[in-house]
Amino acid sequence: MATLSNSTNIFWQDCQIGRAERQKLLNQKGCVVWITGLSGSGKSTLACSLSRELYSRGKLSYVLDGDNLRHGLNKDLGFRAEERTENIRRTGEVAKLFADAGLICVASLISPYRRDRDTCRSMLPDANFIEVFMNMPLELCESRDPKGLYKLARAGKIRGFTGIDDPYEPPLNCEIEIKQDGGVCPTPTVMAGQVVTYLEKEGFLEH
Repeated sequence: MATLSNSTNIFWQDCQIGRAERQKLLNQKGCVVWITGLSGSGKSTLACSLSRELYSRGKLSYVLDGDNLRHGLNKDLGFRAEERTENIRRTGEVAKLFADAGLICVASLISPYRRDRDTCRSMLPDANFIEVFMNMPLELCESRDPKGLYKLARAGKIRGFTGIDDPYEPPLNCEIEIKQDGGVCPTPTVMAGQVVTYLEKEGFLEH
């Protein structure tokens, strides 16, 4: 990676068809919806529900799921702090490309470190990075435990698990916060609707 990052004999190649033309073709504006939160907070549920809602409106999106990416692009990375950082950096670069293609890219990753998320934000014009914080209490996420990971972490069989023995740094200025209302979690449809309302208000669903 050091060799690649220090390369000096490379040049950016522009083409006649750019972001503006692609957005006009799709009648939407490219952006990144970055969903962050603890394991079990509902990130993937929201990502899939949002994708379905956008599809029903004739809008093109693509979901970058953290676990799915570790089956391919990021399969060489573990969960040490520096590997988590590289995992997020790679995902941010891919998300940037999708946004440049004119798509609404929905990235769903724990992404526990604030600095890494801010690095991804800095890759795009600020308004085109929409941070969605799944603000669900640890107790709720652990009670769901859809993958059985919290149980393994509590038993000491997984080290460096976010929320147990590795920190999660919540966003300080996210665009959207999704949380319980009176102790009740919003439904996937309601959560997706909250994000779609924001996208509509900010003009991403039209060109």
